[in-house]
Amino acid sequence: MNTRESYPREVEAILEFALVEDIGRGDVTTESTVSEDAVLSGEVCAKASGVISGIWLAGEVFRKLDPVCEWEEFVCDGDRVFPSDVLARVTGRSRAILSAERTALNILQKMSGISTLTSLFVEATADSSAKIKDTRKTLPGLRWISKYAVAAGGGYNHRTGLYDGVLIKDNHIRAAGGIEVAVGKVRASVGEDFPIEVETKTMEQVEEAVSCGVDVIMLDNMDVQKIGEAVRLISRRALVEASGGVTIENVGEIARSGVDFISVGAITHSAPCLDISFDLL
Repeated sequence: MNTRESYPREVEAILEFALVEDIGRGDVTTESTVSEDAVLSGEVCAKASGVISGIWLAGEVFRKLDPVCEWEEFVCDGDRVFPSDVLARVTGRSRAILSAERTALNILQKMSGISTLTSLFVEATADSSAKIKDTRKTLPGLRWISKYAVAAGGGYNHRTGLYDGVLIKDNHIRAAGGIEVAVGKVRASVGEDFPIEVETKTMEQVEEAVSCGVDVIMLDNMDVQKIGEAVRLISRRALVEASGGVTIENVGEIARSGVDFISVGAITHSAPCLDISFDLL
């Protein structure tokens, strides 16, 4: 799981690029209206209910332009907030604060939107043991941030990328010549270094995956009835993941079918931003 402590250099580069993208040759409005030696304070406030993620990254954005600014957080990532809640307060050089404001809010709003939507899926499956997982359906360059936000919302991270997990999907199966052949080639290549997960679309494929002794069987775009049949067929001989066509309306029923994981691309690729504002004191 991504954590604040594992904050990578890649995210540092994202913050720097985001500021360059917005400021470019200079913030002409701020530099024209605000004196160079002015100091101000402002508060980051929630305008809607949700789950916060990225509050400390917002502070990092302000520090990029004013390394000695004072940044005080009143909430932690994973906290539920409500309209008018004060999330953080910053005091520093006026030009730096005003120039960093939009970038800080963009990151905080998007991450909090992901954590909020994730929390809704988690809540909808609370009467089961199924875990909500994310996917690789993230904006390029923003995967660490997206997966961090999923964890803040109570979800779990699937593999980070192609390098840290084996998932034999339908195109791999076609290219290799079948599930058994694909699994055999993976075992010959990586041995026991990675658990093996196989995507299945039919009951015949489920049976083949079970016979290969894989670790996780993904049930792709199956309806709830088929998922239940597959769970009974697998009979704990592998972990079971449901994927495809998962919505907030049907995720509870899918969870109660007995699957171990439910992967949901929507929590990263379709999460609306949480409404958050920055107001001067």
